[in-house]
Amino acid sequence: MKTAVLASLIASAAAFAPASKPARASVAVQETKADLEALAQKLNPIVGYYDPLSLADADFWGLGNEATIGFLRQSEIKHGRVAMAAFVGYIVQSNIVFPWAQTTAGAAHPSPDLLPEEQWDAVPLGAKWQIFVVISALELWDECGGGYLPHYTKGRKPGEFPKFDLFRDNVHFVLDLYDPLGFNKKMSDEVKERRLVAEINNGRLAMLGIFGFVSADKVEGSVPLLGDIASPYSGDIMVPFEGQFSYF
Repeated sequence: MKTAVLASLIASAAAFAPASKPARASVAVQETKADLEALAQKLNPIVGYYDPLSLADADFWGLGNEATIGFLRQSEIKHGRVAMAAFVGYIVQSNIVFPWAQTTAGAAHPSPDLLPEEQWDAVPLGAKWQIFVVISALELWDECGGGYLPHYTKGRKPGEFPKFDLFRDNVHFVLDLYDPLGFNKKMSDEVKERRLVAEINNGRLAMLGIFGFVSADKVEGSVPLLGDIASPYSGDIMVPFEGQFSYF
């Protein structure tokens, strides 16, 4: 996770290239169950469409079926992206320690002798709050559509994250977190579609992978393939501030 955040910051520092202000979206197209069935064939023609819980027929919060599908599509892509960063971060944190200090007081980063879960437990409370504040700000920006995109339940392209329009006077500098250096500006629509399909598949695999890691550490023998490298973890993975903060 630390590696993914660091890479994002480095890329963002070089991302301030002049560009026109993002245009307000004027056309919203919402997906239907038929679109999901067609996408399923592209994602995995062997398994095909698989929805045992009939989520594609649901109506969350009374928003309607198409809005529900928009929520589910956005949620899957978002969680897949987080899982890909977490999977790589887990491997990196198991083998590498950054040489610079973690805090302004000079404290070093947690040792790779600790499990990644234990490394998180060793992170100072203030650092954890900084991470959660940044995540909350990104979530809020996504929910607001950056002021120019429709909400993902109302027709936004699944997985599209609003760009940051950093200056609003005479000159505009736009930061695109997906492609901060502009490498994909000339990419054809066919290549973009193929990469989006690959992203969903990679995200699904990463979600299984990261949960495999944490499950193997928490429940001995739960993932036989990881039995030789897993180590017991006594903490609570679902309590990120364990021992540091409580409402009670």
